[in-house]
Amino acid sequence: MAHGNRLDGKIVVLTGGARGQGAAGVTALARAGATVVAADILDDDGRALEKTLVEQGLPVSYRHLDVTDPEAWAAMAAELGRVDALVNNAGVAARDRLPHVDLATWHRTFEINVTGPLLGIQALVPLMAPGSTIVNICSVAALSGHVAAAYTASKWALRGLTRTASLEFGARGIRVNAVMPGLVETPLMASASSAFRDAALAEIPLGRTGTVDDIAPLIVFLVSDDSSYLNGAEIVVDGGLTAHTSHKGIADAIGTPPG
Repeated sequence: MAHGNRLDGKIVVLTGGARGQGAAGVTALARAGATVVAADILDDDGRALEKTLVEQGLPVSYRHLDVTDPEAWAAMAAELGRVDALVNNAGVAARDRLPHVDLATWHRTFEINVTGPLLGIQALVPLMAPGSTIVNICSVAALSGHVAAAYTASKWALRGLTRTASLEFGARGIRVNAVMPGLVETPLMASASSAFRDAALAEIPLGRTGTVDDIAPLIVFLVSDDSSYLNGAEIVVDGGLTAHTSHKGIADAIGTPPG
């Protein structure tokens, strides 16, 4: 099977790569010519993805990685030796409203959604040459208020980390950008209530939710040299949702939490 060469020679690490949006990103990057390390804790899914893509002639390997574990990141860095791009895609949804957020959920959400990218950046930037890139998969929840308190706060934190990293590493020729997906059909989205889905869908001008294949080409673009002057950018892919609305109507549709 013939594949593109847009990313030939690049070594890319993508977290949360075993399924959903991550697996689509791994596939798209490999088809564009990159050698991709798909990192996740979902070993069965990750190994199955690796097998499928290797059989297609694509240079993909799966690695078990808990993004909250500094030692695991250090071991990966020592093994790889060189990295041209890091895609921080691993994430967890936490949909509890503010009055009902428990500390265990709060901490777990931040550990995966924020600390994970921090540790990945700290571990892999020393392996990056000028022209390398970091892509943080954020969310439109970081563009306005949203009732999923822990998730929203964590994505605002990741947005801030992206800005800080773009400033910190720009002088070294390392670009850091954020992708802000809207409602995308992934395993995380599967946990949303029907009331949430219906209310949100009604507010999307394009009249549909996104797919993982709407996001994957943007990841390829941001990893490629075609985006060589993009740094600190936040690229929204949401069908127009945030072009015109806040999340209040969606919140109202799924009910007001008891005081």
